[in-house]
Amino acid sequence: MGYRIIFAVCSLMFLSTVQLDAQVGKTTKPKKTDLVEPMVDAANSRFFYFSSASRPFGMVNLSPDMVLKGTWNTGYRYNQDTIKCFSHIHCWELSGIPVLPTTGVFKGQLGPDKYGSSYSHKDEIAKPGYHKVVLKDYGVTAELTSTTRVGFHKYTYPKSAQSQILFDFTTVLGSSETQSAIVQKISNKSIEGQVTMAATIRRPKPIVVYFVVDFDKPFDAFKGWKDGKLVDSTNQIEGAHTGVYVNFATTAAEVRQMKVAISYTSISAARKNMEAELPHWNFNQTVQASADEWNNWLGRIDVEGGTLIEQRRFYTDLWHSLQGRRIVSDVNGTYIDNTGATSRIGQIPLDAKGKPKFNEYNSDSFWGAQWSLNTLWHLVYPELTESFVNSLLQMYDDGGLIPRGPSGGNYTYVMTGAATTPFIVSAYLKGIRGFDINKAYEGMRKDHFPGGMMSKAGYEHTTFKGGGIEEYMELGYIPNPLSNVKYGFHMDGSTQTLEYAYHDYALAQMAKLLGKKSDYELFSKRALNYKNVYNKEIGWMWTRNRKGEWNQPVDILQYEHGFEEGNAAQYTWWVPHDVNGLINLMGSPEIFSNKLNESFVQARTHGFVSGKSENPTDQELLRKVYINYGNQPCMETPFLFNYAGKPWLTQYWTRQLIDSVYSGISPQKGYSGDEDQGLMGSLAVLLKIGLFSTNGGTSEKPFYEISSPIFNKVTIQLNQHYYPGKQFVIQARNNSSKNVYVQSAKLNGASLNKPWFLHESLIKGGELILDMGASPNKNWGAGLQNAPPSMTKVQD
Repeated sequence: MGYRIIFAVCSLMFLSTVQLDAQVGKTTKPKKTDLVEPMVDAANSRFFYFSSASRPFGMVNLSPDMVLKGTWNTGYRYNQDTIKCFSHIHCWELSGIPVLPTTGVFKGQLGPDKYGSSYSHKDEIAKPGYHKVVLKDYGVTAELTSTTRVGFHKYTYPKSAQSQILFDFTTVLGSSETQSAIVQKISNKSIEGQVTMAATIRRPKPIVVYFVVDFDKPFDAFKGWKDGKLVDSTNQIEGAHTGVYVNFATTAAEVRQMKVAISYTSISAARKNMEAELPHWNFNQTVQASADEWNNWLGRIDVEGGTLIEQRRFYTDLWHSLQGRRIVSDVNGTYIDNTGATSRIGQIPLDAKGKPKFNEYNSDSFWGAQWSLNTLWHLVYPELTESFVNSLLQMYDDGGLIPRGPSGGNYTYVMTGAATTPFIVSAYLKGIRGFDINKAYEGMRKDHFPGGMMSKAGYEHTTFKGGGIEEYMELGYIPNPLSNVKYGFHMDGSTQTLEYAYHDYALAQMAKLLGKKSDYELFSKRALNYKNVYNKEIGWMWTRNRKGEWNQPVDILQYEHGFEEGNAAQYTWWVPHDVNGLINLMGSPEIFSNKLNESFVQARTHGFVSGKSENPTDQELLRKVYINYGNQPCMETPFLFNYAGKPWLTQYWTRQLIDSVYSGISPQKGYSGDEDQGLMGSLAVLLKIGLFSTNGGTSEKPFYEISSPIFNKVTIQLNQHYYPGKQFVIQARNNSSKNVYVQSAKLNGASLNKPWFLHESLIKGGELILDMGASPNKNWGAGLQNAPPSMTKVQD
């Protein structure tokens, strides 16, 4: 960007911050939605990252797109100067229904590079549930909002004899190409149709998006194009490379409104979604309803203290934790099931009032969710967790496996292992039990054996060979390489071994609770397989071949080659269920903490994230780092000092991470380019409130680890349908950017001299008081005797 643009953007952000400062100074606190900044990191990331006109987990996520084709660096791109369209679906491996209001000579058939419009951030407003922007080339002010399943558009046109709204079904949106479309004119105020989005490398089958569009005023003509050429006026357009538009004349400042309802099951279901959610034409009412819904969700956590920027970033993080993994079922509970040979429409069970008992969701992998969603959702949004678990079990009923990450009713086999096992287990252990636990156990157990998810490498759609579960069971580790054949992605033996061991530990705890003794013993034994990829000679995790030999040469910073989206230095700490066992492997707590601390010292020199480069050689060098907070494998690392008896280092490094990686509200940075559907937003929230769970809440008695909250007071509203307490308060007295160290602590009035406490204590409600200081108190919570529990017990 040029200096003028940078100055203008900074000035706008400064003014908005000053206005909020004035609000904060008043007795009435600003609403949470006023604190959210959707533009954080908007210059980066993936097609589905950006959000504005959307409800929590909304099927519709309506927003401008500047770049259309590709998974990465597409969608809303802050530094781009042209808006190509407003599309309704920004979801993992799902996209669709791009529209744009235009005026003058129609150019839609020429493609988005020709009909796109310039805009200015000076004329743009984005906040939860609402987006406003001026399309300068057409003189149209566009305002967007939504319900869960319906996009609502308000366009203010200039005087024009030729005004239009186009629907372009020739585009590639994100990772998915538009395969074909059928659009029909129903009346001069309504059109409807369906568009088939092509299969992708991750989603193996096409998905049909059905839509119904209503206009508040009649249009003069319904027209279209095919293969780049306009076609004669007709009542229906169909086929590949097609598009349609409606045409009308407008007076100066004339407002035209449009509602677009979608469904993945049928046109009639899309119509029912609109009738149920948006029967009126009151745009402002819908904007307010969206804000109210967001405020209810965001208001579950209230923070006091810190700077205004810190509060704004916190609620932006929390907002992102409630995005990305989107609802795909209709208002009446119908959903698309693509797990079989042919598509079918499924029905979610209904409650006594005829409402669906839960939603079906589209979701990227739960890879890393044990350090983010497990803790945040289970604690603050237990009803959400319960809905997600039931969604996963519905897919088990349909297709025979609990998915790692479903998309468009398909199994995608994204990433590796059985990443949903810890999510389900920790939910049940924490008292979230509104699902069939026997079915859940049956499905999870199946995933841990040949023929289940542990047989599958990433995106391994047609075989069950790349997961290496047979070798894991026979050898106690997964060789690297497993095979000369590439069955899928992420065939990284040592990472798979570490993941499977943790997932086995989680399942063992469920087996124990259900009285399945032999399973408990089996999975507990397998949970120790992490030891088989620890190379004592080098003091790091490493890779082994089928003969059991350590691979040569050794380079612990080499990216992948046995370590999934990371390296040996990063994955050495990946033993969330048995940190004390890892400490013993290394020789002592001192060796462990010194090595980990040095890793953080090294990581600080590059901001705790790996860099990015278009040059493959440079990219390889930039990835040779000890700690990378641009991805999930390192999420737990600063909390491991609690286990080594040095909680002051946990307090110090978590504050350093927040300042370096998760601070500020700039469009140019925020999540190191990949927030990953709520994972990094959730992590940032946990870092800032000072609570974490290294084992993801999978121990027999789940617990929380304490770090260093950045706010003076954090109040968590507990859902009393699940938990007995009303709220839990964390007070950090004498807290500041310098006073990051815990000096002493009290839990519900009693002295607490350990850096952890039980989930069962928190959910009763109460208060954790932390007295903070500028120097570390190396007596508080110190020593292995005060460390959080591990699978391997600390010896007296």
